[in-house]
Amino acid sequence: MCGLMGFVAKQELTSSRIEQVRQAMTCQRHRGPDDTDVVTDARACFGFNRLSIIDIEHSQQPLRWGPADDPERYLLVFNGEIYNYLELRDQLTTQFGVEFQTEGDGEPIVAGFHHVGPEWVQQLRGMFAFLIWDSREQTLFGARDPFGIKPMYYARTPDGYGFSSEAKSLRELTGPAVIEPATLQHYLVLQYVPEPASMDDHLHRLESGCYFTLTSDQEGQQFTQTRYFEPQFDSRPVKGEAEQQELYASIRSALEDSVAKHMRADVTVGAFLSGGIDSTAIAALAKQHNPDLLTFTTGFKTDGYSEVDVAAESAEAIGVKHFVRWVDEHELFETLPLIVWYLDDPVADPALVPLYFVANEARKHVKVVLSGEGADELFGGYNIYREPMSLRPLTALPDPLRRGLGAVSRALPRGFRGKDMLRRGAINLEDRYYGNARIFREEQLAGLLNSYDPAVSFRDVTDEIYAKSADWDPIARMQHVDLFTWLRGDILVKADRMTMANSLELRVPFLDRDVFEVARHIPASEKISREQSKIAMRRALDQIVPKHVLERRKLGFPVPIRVYLKDDYGYSWARQVIADASTDQWIEPQAVIDLLDEHRRGDADNSRRIWAVLVFMLWHDIFVAETRSVEVPRPDYPVEL
Repeated sequence: MCGLMGFVAKQELTSSRIEQVRQAMTCQRHRGPDDTDVVTDARACFGFNRLSIIDIEHSQQPLRWGPADDPERYLLVFNGEIYNYLELRDQLTTQFGVEFQTEGDGEPIVAGFHHVGPEWVQQLRGMFAFLIWDSREQTLFGARDPFGIKPMYYARTPDGYGFSSEAKSLRELTGPAVIEPATLQHYLVLQYVPEPASMDDHLHRLESGCYFTLTSDQEGQQFTQTRYFEPQFDSRPVKGEAEQQELYASIRSALEDSVAKHMRADVTVGAFLSGGIDSTAIAALAKQHNPDLLTFTTGFKTDGYSEVDVAAESAEAIGVKHFVRWVDEHELFETLPLIVWYLDDPVADPALVPLYFVANEARKHVKVVLSGEGADELFGGYNIYREPMSLRPLTALPDPLRRGLGAVSRALPRGFRGKDMLRRGAINLEDRYYGNARIFREEQLAGLLNSYDPAVSFRDVTDEIYAKSADWDPIARMQHVDLFTWLRGDILVKADRMTMANSLELRVPFLDRDVFEVARHIPASEKISREQSKIAMRRALDQIVPKHVLERRKLGFPVPIRVYLKDDYGYSWARQVIADASTDQWIEPQAVIDLLDEHRRGDADNSRRIWAVLVFMLWHDIFVAETRSVEVPRPDYPVEL
């Protein structure tokens, strides 16, 4: 686990670029406080900050590797973990006679690339973003894991290409952030910046499940991206109790194997425990491998906004030692600018805050935690996935009649019961579903966003995704959209940034290719019903997860911003952010104040919309205007816990 950076010059590497890389590595010191190094050759420079998890003493990076006739041909920087690295090492030794110099999981990446080529990435089971410089061919190869667990930013400059785990490091090369209006509009609708874009128009992100090559010729540098992982849901009917039990057994087996491999480390591994089935299942399975497992949760002392009691009950039921981190209102607002600094791109998900604090607590005890991200997308866990079932009486009607019902919905007064159901039933799935987060509807931005463009649509993001699933059932299509939008844009961004902010490695056993291979075949009837979600997963784990958790609705780490933005402190804090912001070019401040006042009066719950705008304002003033300074704590942890 680490923060990495690389720069490949068009021609000769300059001393100023080397110094910029060195300086840039300090911006992501939190990603790897255990070790740091910068290595250069005539055209390339690579920096690395290491959080040592496996082979602590011998797997320092950048790692030089090569065959016997050219032992320093390659240079590797690698962020992540390869969970099947032991099996890959055996495979490479048996098939190619590779003699390894370390005991770590990075060396099999570069050795496999040498012997197999780019397709070796298909063999990697884990979370990763890496760069391999081939000094003989003067080419760079890089890849990112199938689901986008670990980040990879890149930027094209006049004299070369830069790559980094964090955007703020690349800004040492590109300067202050520059906003692209369409990207801002997408953010306000979706609450995150959809890949491959960044809110900073200078920067881009290598997409999940892709690798790239950077080559040079007489015309300059050529960057080529290739998708190697194309997730496809292929629902297969389950006939009879025997096939049903076989499905449940395959899910259980895949999860048991994934958790076992995710427990591989030379340091103590803990687990987040929110009180829902996903995190509880992971913790219960992890306990089988570590009887002394530590679990962590967080909560707010506001009625309805804490699962601390349920999490504690779960911890007692599975027999683990449990730690709780309480967060108060002042901490939430005062820490938000620092959290936005760690984010790199704005994400308007309030769950970032408790996640930051529970990670901070966990890092006092462990260096690695397991968590339950990805279960909802793979097994059908979101309530919105019930919508095709509830709308079926409307969507089954002939198109002219559906359009008529849509006209009726528009004529009904605001707040009329059934108005929104008629509206949504009158439109196709591609027009009504654009991921598991919707903050502003596009037409609501006209008076708020000064750069609002009605020609910009969420369909610019989702059409290409939907085109790949035209003949799938609607639940599978929604899951597929979420894999490419909500999961990699919000869930995994906040998981990576908030844990790495605390020099803590987060592992997500649900997001494993072998688990996905089982989950993608689950039929819709085993995913969701009118009463329950993740049906097959619940049945598969009914002997593992405590009964009080098995059937309950998940809250996760809920955040009481709806309450806080109404009271004196939260309201005043928000008004001050709006007053201080230098975002008038983009946001109409009075429109935000109107939303805030309407919320405080109780006329509407505008909390999520207000929060999205406030996060953008903070991000803008930190990274664009550079008018807001953030005091970033220096990581100071022992190498081993």
